[in-house]
Amino acid sequence: MHNGVVWALPSDLTIKVFSLLDTQSLCYAAAACSFFQNCAADPACYVDIDLITVVPRVNNAVVATMVQRAGKVPQSLKLGCVPGPLASSSGSSQPLVNCIRKSTDTARFSWNDKRSRQGKESSILTRSCLAPLSANGESTPGACLRRLHLYNIERLDSTSLTAALSACPSLLDLEIVGLNVESRQTLESISTFCPLIERIFFESSKTGRDDSLKLPTCNDLVNNCPHLSSLSLRGFRLHDYKARVLIKGFRKLRYIDFSTSYSITGAFLKNLGGGSASGSLLQVLILRDCMHLKEVEVARFLEAVLAGDFGHLNYLDISNREGLVSEGDRNHRCYSPSFIPVARLLDERPNLCVLAEFPLEGSFNDIEFDSGDMDSEMNLPSHLIMSTSDSSASFMSISESSYSSDPSSGSDDSSSGYDESSDDVDHVSI
Repeated sequence: MHNGVVWALPSDLTIKVFSLLDTQSLCYAAAACSFFQNCAADPACYVDIDLITVVPRVNNAVVATMVQRAGKVPQSLKLGCVPGPLASSSGSSQPLVNCIRKSTDTARFSWNDKRSRQGKESSILTRSCLAPLSANGESTPGACLRRLHLYNIERLDSTSLTAALSACPSLLDLEIVGLNVESRQTLESISTFCPLIERIFFESSKTGRDDSLKLPTCNDLVNNCPHLSSLSLRGFRLHDYKARVLIKGFRKLRYIDFSTSYSITGAFLKNLGGGSASGSLLQVLILRDCMHLKEVEVARFLEAVLAGDFGHLNYLDISNREGLVSEGDRNHRCYSPSFIPVARLLDERPNLCVLAEFPLEGSFNDIEFDSGDMDSEMNLPSHLIMSTSDSSASFMSISESSYSSDPSSGSDDSSSGYDESSDDVDHVSI
């Protein structure tokens, strides 16, 4: 059916309206009549391609068609399966403030839970789903791509992802979640092919024990990607000395998320926030559910914040479903936020939001966190948000061990010989 006679808008304005629609709504509109179908075929409608679904129902042909329609103008591609309500809102690559909000919205959600949420259903996207980005020709579709978000594409492997990244030299925002790819190879590909990258969100599928990220890879990433301002490495076995190299190396870094890292103790934060130090621009720091995060290191960090360091910091998450490691005994856990100097923080840093949620002692295995509350918490930056069995909060003195002089960096780092105080940085139809 042709609807051009009764439709009030000319084709150019219709195309403009269609370019504002999400990809699924655009496909529905294209099925209405031949006039809409012709308008929906314009490349301007495919600048931002969003093929995220709750259940797998997008195949390689759909991706190829969308990229082909976009021609040389695609700037964003989101692809894969995202559980439930996050399907329409996850992984925003808006400017930093919005990026912070979106990333913290999902800070308590483990993407590795997808199998329990989606059952045994497998994705129908294969390892060649990103091949259209590197199609033969002088100007590949991936050459103009600025944003690439990939979620839970089980059949996508490291070789295919590397080939796709090699075709995207202008990439600014990369989000990788739930892929069966080799982490070190992926980060090496980013440092080699994506020199303009500004945001990396990478969650390993190995749940906190991915030890594939080596120091040379960290150095390459720092040297080759100088514009990075947002770094999320979740699920990596990231030692303190590696974290320090990353933070000190990226001079524009404002957002850090090292959640579910198995080896981080917090010692990497020493001497990072003062004056012109690399960490002085830091706005958001998320260390949620880091197994070996120490209470004393967090206390020292907060003391440094009160001393004037990390002046731009406005959000800190140290919540841990297994509690923090107590000083002197790594086998003893702290389940109380009593070490947080609440009164001083409210008085001296009223714009800083500290999220410190701990379970009742000995009951952490039964604790589940609801990610839906994060928006309300982020809207209240002047409050300290704490949830624990002990509601009291008094500052623990750290005069016995100064923040800048403690040589300990955790037992996992003892063999590295790294000096923590060193400032050297080595649903769709076609």
